[in-house]
Amino acid sequence: MIYLLAVFIPPLALLLNGQPFSAIFSVILIVACFLLGLIFPAFFVVPSLHAVIAVHMRREDRKHRELVNAIERHGPPPGWRP
Repeated sequence: MIYLLAVFIPPLALLLNGQPFSAIFSVILIVACFLLGLIFPAFFVVPSLHAVIAVHMRREDRKHRELVNAIERHGPPPGWRP
C-alpha cells in the first residue's frame, strides 16, 4: 500500500514512512520536474521513482537491522562458520 502511495503522492508516502527530509526533497523534485516535464514529459516520473526507491531502501534497512539484532540476541545459526 505504501508503494501505491509513493507512486501517486510521493511526499505523503515518504512522511508516513518516517523520512521527512526525503519528503521535502520530493516536493522540490515535484516542482522542478513539473517545470521540466512541460518540455520533456519523462520528467513527470522522477518524483515517483525517487519515492519508491527511498521507501524500498528504508524497508530493506529495517529488515537488515532486525536480522542483525536477532543474531546479536540469539547468536549465529547452527553450523555457521566465520
